[in-house]
Amino acid sequence: MDLLKIIFAVLLPPLGVFLEVGLKGAFWLNILLTILGFLPGIIHAVWVIAKR
Repeated sequence: MDLLKIIFAVLLPPLGVFLEVGLKGAFWLNILLTILGFLPGIIHAVWVIAKR
């Protein structure tokens, strides 16, 4: 399942974070980072998924 989340994190970062934590603060932060730049959103998403 983690591999699937990582794939989602690379393709659509907020989806990967949503699958990991739901609608918590990390999800909203990832949306903001993705809007500001796609690469920071990917890095944050992979970090959130790998952390758990």
